Amino acid sequence: MEKPLNRPVRVLVAKVGLDGHDRGAKVIAAALRDAGMEVIYTGLRQTPDMVVNAALQEDVDAIGVSILSGAHMTVFPRIMALMKEKKMDDVLLTGGGIIPETDMNELNELGVGKLFPPGTRTEDIAIYIREWVAAHRDF
Repeated sequence: MEKPLNRPVRVLVAKVGLDGHDRGAKVIAAALRDAGMEVIYTGLRQTPDMVVNAALQEDVDAIGVSILSGAHMTVFPRIMALMKEKKMDDVLLTGGGIIPETDMNELNELGVGKLFPPGTRTEDIAIYIREWVAAHRDF
């Protein structure tokens, strides 16, 4: 039984690095808003430090990284390390984009949440985030 949430889930959606394609990130941000979540979109060309600092300032429940550049094996571990350093153990790091399944599995083993390939239903992403937050965050 999922415990009820007494406030909207807060999600930071980020584009890290030089990847300038943000249509998918904007679609996800809009879908999460439509699902009742508060969404902060950081815009293009963020660094892992900028993403983690924004997540701290905004007191988010989840960080979603959209990545198409192939830098996922650098970006996600760096964000995870910064989150651990700042004791953000109860914040979900998730994301999606062009990430091979073997890399997804390796990132999951490092503590990154579920990663979503292109074509994933936005409803499935919203359900995953909401269920993870309900199970791991103290409302």
